[in-house]
Amino acid sequence: MTCYHLGDATPDIAADVYVAPGAHVIGRVSLGERASVWFGAVLRGDNDPIRVGAESNIQDGAMIHADPGVPTTIGRGVTIGHHAIVHGATVGDHSLIGMGATLLNRCVIGANCIVGANALVTEGKCFPDGSLIVGSPARVLRPLTEVEIAGLRLSAATYVANAARYARALTPL
Repeated sequence: MTCYHLGDATPDIAADVYVAPGAHVIGRVSLGERASVWFGAVLRGDNDPIRVGAESNIQDGAMIHADPGVPTTIGRGVTIGHHAIVHGATVGDHSLIGMGATLLNRCVIGANCIVGANALVTEGKCFPDGSLIVGSPARVLRPLTEVEIAGLRLSAATYVANAARYARALTPL
């Protein structure tokens, strides 16, 4: 686990969190129970706090940051896809941020949402619960179906199980 104090700012990491080798957790970052941070991801809480809810996963290469006065809050059971950027944003419970998506300061993604791959959510934009959000700039395409919402919970649960497997069985050659 590569976690750093930054002056008096210290990460607050639940005992059962998985932080993969090569991931970096710096400063005022809080990671809830059974959350996971994957290879090459960076959570840099140097300006304002970053809070990641229980059972959320921050996938490979993702960047989570915040500007002064603009914290980042990621809810429970959230999936942040590979190489996504979440910067000073709020993501509601059980949402999925697609690979390569960018969320800018003060934007709000509701609960049970999907933000499509490579979407650009511009500063201050807010989206309601249960939305499929796509494009650059991002817009609501349609409401999610019940099947899609159930899939969001499955995505998070899959990463909780995978993190437990990696914590138990990952060994260097």
